[in-house]
Amino acid sequence: MKVLSLKLDEGVFEETEEITAKLSIARNRYINEALRAYNMLYKRRFLKKQLAEESRLTAADAMEMLHELELLVDDQD
Repeated sequence: MKVLSLKLDEGVFEETEEITAKLSIARNRYINEALRAYNMLYKRRFLKKQLAEESRLTAADAMEMLHELELLVDDQD
């Protein structure tokens, strides 16, 4: 486990203290869980962006292939 120093805005700290008291969990555990959830959120956002870009890049090729297949079908008729 890594040790780090963390500066929090006063309001964020107070809110965190209230919530951890209600949940009866350590502040450290709460912050770890919050960061894990935040990391997962951004990983999903990055993946969504990557998939959209890859889809955009392959769309033109897919349309070209569809056009060629339509020409083959038309030639057979």
